[in-house]
Amino acid sequence: MKREKRVGAIIAAAGTGERMGGADKVLAQLGGKPALAHVIDAFERCESIDQIVVVITEQNTAQVRQIISEEGWSKVADVCAGGARRQDSVLAGLGRLKHCEWVVIHDGARPLVTVELIESGLKAAAETGSAVAAVRVTDTIKVAGVDRIVRHTPSRANLWAVQTPQVFRFDIISEAYHRMKDEVSDDAELVEQLGYVKVKLYAGSYENIKVTTPADLVLAEALLGKQGK
Repeated sequence: MKREKRVGAIIAAAGTGERMGGADKVLAQLGGKPALAHVIDAFERCESIDQIVVVITEQNTAQVRQIISEEGWSKVADVCAGGARRQDSVLAGLGRLKHCEWVVIHDGARPLVTVELIESGLKAAAETGSAVAAVRVTDTIKVAGVDRIVRHTPSRANLWAVQTPQVFRFDIISEAYHRMKDEVSDDAELVEQLGYVKVKLYAGSYENIKVTTPADLVLAEALLGKQGK
């Protein structure tokens, strides 16, 4: 990607943390600092990122602003409160970006994101205007009805587990969000619904885990130690 293209990042960190026993997963201590700090730090260090918007819960806004001030991250342009759903939070973040041609959207609950993953997403998105990190599914998947009776077993050959970062041309993701009607599971689904954009998968990482339970936090701590952080 040519450097003259301005790139903004939205870190979606306004989740409720229901499976963390009421604790806020993005502010949980990980490697001696809040999990969210690991995410912001990766985006701050990525040379392709020009500005960062952090979307957080209303009650955590002051605390996150204090962390940003203490760390001295220069690329964080704004901190704003999220909405009831993740997609509402991302939409709020889109409204805070300034003059960006590309947008990288990442979950604040994935603290092991790397500069390499961000850069790889930007390169992949240059092909179609849309790219998402993903890893091949390693478990056997069963499709079942509401009665939990197995209907069929799809081949793993074409199954991918999608992660973030997800990277989009700004005009594409902006149109997708302003057309949204129903709840979706990720940003790429909204882009898929446009019908004219091909979403490309690029290699994610099995270590790029999402922290949703206390057990995930323990695993993330171990992975941080493996990475020497």
